[in-house]
Amino acid sequence: MTTPLKTRLLVVGGGPGGYVAAIRAGQLGIDTILVDEGGLGGTCLQRGCIPSKALIEVATRFAHLRAAAEGTDPAGLRAGTPSMDFAQTRAWKDGIVTRLADGVAGLLRRAKVRHLAGRAVFSDAKTCRVETGEGAFTIAAEAVILATGSEPVELPALPFGGGVVSSTQALSLSALPECLAVVGAGYIGLELGIAFAKLGVSVSVVERQDRILPLYDRALTEPVRRALERHGISLHLSARALGHTDGALAVEGADGTPFQVPADLVLSTVGRRPRLEGFGLEAMAVDVKDGRILVDDQCRTSMSGVFAIGDVIGEPMLAHKAMAQGEMVAEIVAGHRRRFDPLVIPAVCFTDPEIVVVGLSPEEAGAPERALVGTVPFLANGRALTLDAPAGFVRVVARREDHVIVGVQAVGAHVSELSAAFVTAIEMGARLEDVAGMIHAHPTLGEAFHEAALAALSGGSARH
Repeated sequence: MTTPLKTRLLVVGGGPGGYVAAIRAGQLGIDTILVDEGGLGGTCLQRGCIPSKALIEVATRFAHLRAAAEGTDPAGLRAGTPSMDFAQTRAWKDGIVTRLADGVAGLLRRAKVRHLAGRAVFSDAKTCRVETGEGAFTIAAEAVILATGSEPVELPALPFGGGVVSSTQALSLSALPECLAVVGAGYIGLELGIAFAKLGVSVSVVERQDRILPLYDRALTEPVRRALERHGISLHLSARALGHTDGALAVEGADGTPFQVPADLVLSTVGRRPRLEGFGLEAMAVDVKDGRILVDDQCRTSMSGVFAIGDVIGEPMLAHKAMAQGEMVAEIVAGHRRRFDPLVIPAVCFTDPEIVVVGLSPEEAGAPERALVGTVPFLANGRALTLDAPAGFVRVVARREDHVIVGVQAVGAHVSELSAAFVTAIEMGARLEDVAGMIHAHPTLGEAFHEAALAALSGGSARH
């Protein structure tokens, strides 16, 4: 027997975009149902952002212990040989995920949002059937938000299964492999590859293009490339993965010569694509192009009353973009006037060192003719030196005509924590003189932002 339900708003997908949309809608008094089949929090909380950062933190701690045991800690710390209970590490990581997912569930309850755990399959644009552990439901909604997220891209030569895994499986291993081959030197592959290397795994990275992190400029990626060498990671650029057999990944080099990379496990991280299948999208009469749902600046699709947010509408596939869109759409459904038109969306790569990109690069801004650029190395920052993290820099880009800041980039330890300051400056229309005139706490990494603004005003050179 199927239970019929009616609701003003149906949200499909419980990831960052979906649950934020549902919570905000509930807070605004909108009768809302959230349907999710993958666990509250979606890929980000359950299988991506949060568990990967937990693993990265553990790996960094372990690397520090190893340095102390090997007598290579620069501050003179010494310790015995470290060991690791990987089962406990996994339990700690899973505990964080559970605690955050429970928090999302609590927020949904307080907002009076009904949560159905199951897959929604649409028969038309605003009607779907959901099979749950409580039984089957048919939901008729006045408005629908599609927040179905994305899924990893599978290479034909490396289908997932057996010894080939996506980032999802890599974050749920029961034991560490001895040799790991990472296919794809984008941010996901390098974040996890570096983490596993710090944990003592022999790591190789195979990348089809001629450099790592090809979406970032070379100045930002060079400190990361040097870090790969320090961590003992073998890097194979302009190379193509051909297939995996027991204990080895077959690779074709830049010159066409085949060779093998030791690999008990292969982590394939060549990208993600919008998740368009499995929920009856074809019955919704929604326009799709280039593998993504088309929307306008209010996240409206071609079907009246149907919205789409987050990864399913394409790049940038970032949780914080989805969250902002989810909140906006909930307010539109409530009758507010909103549109999605941010000046910038920050992108963070949690490698070692970290990379932050906000706004325009020097080249995109037309430097040197149309833009001023100021760069300050962390080698000149007292806090970075006390952290034993002198690699990297902060770079500020501003329009030459009026000194308005249009871009900030940084690479270095903990620079992800500076992203809010960078975004705030650009969204508030700050000029170089505004940041240069602010008093920044000393000693902090944030001083480099101040110094970079001063450098741009003085022709691009740091004062040190």
